[in-house]
Amino acid sequence: MPYHESLQPCADHAASHAVSANAQSDLLHKLYHKLLAHYGDPNWWPAASREEMMIGAILVQNVSWKNTVTALHLVRERFGFTFRALREAPLDELAACIRATRFYQSKAARLQAFSFWIEAQCGDDLDRLFARDAIELRRHLLSAPGIGPETADDILLYAAELPSFVIDSYTKRIMRRIAIGPERDTYEAWRSFFMERLPADVLLYNRYHALIDQLGSQVCRASRPLCTACPLKTCCTYARSQSSAD
Repeated sequence: MPYHESLQPCADHAASHAVSANAQSDLLHKLYHKLLAHYGDPNWWPAASREEMMIGAILVQNVSWKNTVTALHLVRERFGFTFRALREAPLDELAACIRATRFYQSKAARLQAFSFWIEAQCGDDLDRLFARDAIELRRHLLSAPGIGPETADDILLYAAELPSFVIDSYTKRIMRRIAIGPERDTYEAWRSFFMERLPADVLLYNRYHALIDQLGSQVCRASRPLCTACPLKTCCTYARSQSSAD
């Protein structure tokens, strides 16, 4: 079903893992439309180049985007966003630029190792690297130093513009509270859950992931979530339970 089609209200869906795949697909579409109507197009990923996006995807691991922006600004000012510049950068100076991110010394080493990997794989020619199909490219990225599934999917979706749904802690938290998701709590199970129930649409995946992160950081927080302000509250088992408790 195309993601832009109208859907039945959320109240028609049982908030349970036992509902059919079609009902789960409908609910995922409905959640997306509610988020998009509430927040608008997030215009994500905010980067001027694919290189900047990929560098940001590594820096944002286990840290807020606000801190990542600080680090990116310093990297841009000191070295620029080219893999060659990262390869040639003194490691201690690169680490100093990204101090705002957690584990900045290991991230500096990871950035440099990845830049050498890029050189070995494609001579810094990203068009050549991204010429692979999505499955092969994902497998290839996962073999790169410091690149885990979430970062690989960020690169696939936002740099290579290939349909690969990104899963993070916000996604799991929100969907668990709504009471929808895979039986197995693994990254690949969550990714498959979304990709089997949504069309392989780059724009949909791009916006959906960004909207989920916006909701998770601003409203559906780990502690003391703002359920009354949530655009998904009519779909959410957790929000309804909080309302009943009040």
